[in-house]
Amino acid sequence: MASRIDPHDRADSWHREWLRIADLNAARADAALAGGHAITARSNWLRAINYYQAATFVLDSTDARQQRAIESMRACARRYVAQVTPAGETVEIPWLQNHPLEGYFVPAPPTSGRTPVVVCIGDPGHRKEEYLFKVARYARERGMALLAVDLLGSGTDADFEAIVGRRDLESSISYVMNYLRTRDDVDERRIAIVGDGAGSSFAARGIALDNRFAAAVCDGGLWDIHEREFLTNRFAPAGGGIEESWPGLRFHCPVLITVGGQGWLKSDVVTDLFERLKSRHRDISLKIFDSSETAAAQAHHDNPTLANEFIFDWVADRLDRVPA
Repeated sequence: MASRIDPHDRADSWHREWLRIADLNAARADAALAGGHAITARSNWLRAINYYQAATFVLDSTDARQQRAIESMRACARRYVAQVTPAGETVEIPWLQNHPLEGYFVPAPPTSGRTPVVVCIGDPGHRKEEYLFKVARYARERGMALLAVDLLGSGTDADFEAIVGRRDLESSISYVMNYLRTRDDVDERRIAIVGDGAGSSFAARGIALDNRFAAAVCDGGLWDIHEREFLTNRFAPAGGGIEESWPGLRFHCPVLITVGGQGWLKSDVVTDLFERLKSRHRDISLKIFDSSETAAAQAHHDNPTLANEFIFDWVADRLDRVPA
């Protein structure tokens, strides 16, 4: 496939070739399901989701081809969720007027009673479909349901700038919690959240304002604090530190911060910010993946498996400690 991508026509050929392989996997999945092979169908739908997403990377959000690829990706995601056991569902969660959140709820493996659940939400540019192939299995293998949700709503042409520019993105976190507490298959005492991406500070702000989560994995607000301190030092050198950077910061549950040692924020900067956070919140942990163990790139792109195993083991351990 890579040999067919023309460097002189990168946008068109990149999209065309990734779309072609995505369509092949989607068709293979549909054929497998028709033949009674649901496991093979699910695997191919997950691959198709990944490839459809790759096909959109070089396209502008106004490009009709991007919208068609996203529609195909969403169709594969819905088919996958409907074919897990027990069957999952596409859910709508009230948030802003005329802009509800949309999520995929993937139940835990068959069991009796209510189960713990992990919410996976990314920064404003991340689509929820990617969490089906990135992390769904790590949750299910540990007996946890997954709610994959994003901020983009149910359409393919959401006004991205209007959403990403809002000052109250963290309000979405409580709406997600409100929804989960209405479900009779969720243990409301054992709900964790994983905020993915460099923009996950909004998730940290959300859990600081909501004391109902049992555990959280996010950047702990490091990116917010780093940016605000940069502006403070640039425009008001005599300004304050963490108190002014994020007033009223209080976490009510255990928090894990994971970063790659080769990521955007240098390890010494991360460590300094973490130590100051820890002085205010004792049940907060930091894991820096260095180059020798991999998962050291930004967002752990060089070895996401290693990072996800660590993250979901930590989440499972914390949820297991919640009294019955």
